[in-house]
Amino acid sequence: MTMTGLTRRTFLGAAAGAGAATVLGSQLASAATTPKGCFAGGTVYIGSYTSGATGHGLDVTTRSGAALNPVRTVPGITDTSWFDRSADGRTLYVTNEGDPDGYVSALNIADPAKPKLINRVSSKGGAPTHLSVHSSGKYVLAANYSSGSVVVLPILAGGKLGAATDLVTHHADSGQAHAHQVVNDPTGRWVLAVDLGADSVYVYSLTAGKLSLHQQLKLPAGAGPRHLAFDRSGKFAYILQELRPEVTVASWDAAAGTLKALSVVPAVPAGSTGELYPGEIILSRDGKFAYATVRGPNTLATFSVSGATLKLVSTVPTGGNWPRHVALDPSESWFYVSNQRSGTVTWLPRDPATGLPGAVAGQLAVGSVNSVYFAS
Repeated sequence: MTMTGLTRRTFLGAAAGAGAATVLGSQLASAATTPKGCFAGGTVYIGSYTSGATGHGLDVTTRSGAALNPVRTVPGITDTSWFDRSADGRTLYVTNEGDPDGYVSALNIADPAKPKLINRVSSKGGAPTHLSVHSSGKYVLAANYSSGSVVVLPILAGGKLGAATDLVTHHADSGQAHAHQVVNDPTGRWVLAVDLGADSVYVYSLTAGKLSLHQQLKLPAGAGPRHLAFDRSGKFAYILQELRPEVTVASWDAAAGTLKALSVVPAVPAGSTGELYPGEIILSRDGKFAYATVRGPNTLATFSVSGATLKLVSTVPTGGNWPRHVALDPSESWFYVSNQRSGTVTWLPRDPATGLPGAVAGQLAVGSVNSVYFAS
């Protein structure tokens, strides 16, 4: 599948059209009446698409046991597709995935249940699909999907965002670059940007708000790397590919700031056919398990993790259509999956001993949902 000439919004629209019957059926679902452990009742944020879609933008909810309660929408926060917060926990940063004009918003969450907009600034590109707060606490980094760029936004007093201090644009060997994620490494010394269209992971240094390219790890053409997650030791990174249902295992040398691809592990069982588009990858806190959503078969894959060794051990249905994102609650007792096409957030229990997910226990209807974030 080539991404040439295919914008993010076009891709999402095509996906939504293909799943229209499922959307119509599932959006009739209501919040589950039966049951992320501890923190039950804590604040949960839910992001969804509003442009040409049925989402609310930014919703706030709580939990009763594992079940998510009906949502309350924060007005005026459009196309919310990713979350992170300041080190002191008082400011929430969200992407507003407008295309061609994207924004990043800062919200005061001193009262987590009542986010209040502080300001929003241009992401200097289209469809900002991911952001992260740099470990220095001084910057928000955001990845602009449709323009294939990464922007650096300074954090000012009170959590307010300043105008961009830098913007770097990626270039694909063929087709168009599509930056999909930007994070710093566990040491905070390096910034890594994953680009689906360029089939690359870029490694940058960040000094005084400016990015400087240090390495470009090229993956095979058409791999479509989407997101990566570091292992507990910080010596390995697991790069989830969207256009091939695979995870590339890479070693990470923090001293040198270099990635090296080691192996490729399937994210679906052998013989899988049809649409196979991985969405999100996360690791458990103990470092023993990795999890990835796969759109098409609509599954949550479980991998055992041991450094350079990653092994697919289980796939289970997510209970919805087009699982874009998965989050573990703070106790790591429950998975919450955002099924974009069916407009549902589903929750599945996690066995703490085996790490394996159980069957879907409930769901909440949220149109065009894309992500769940736990404030507490």
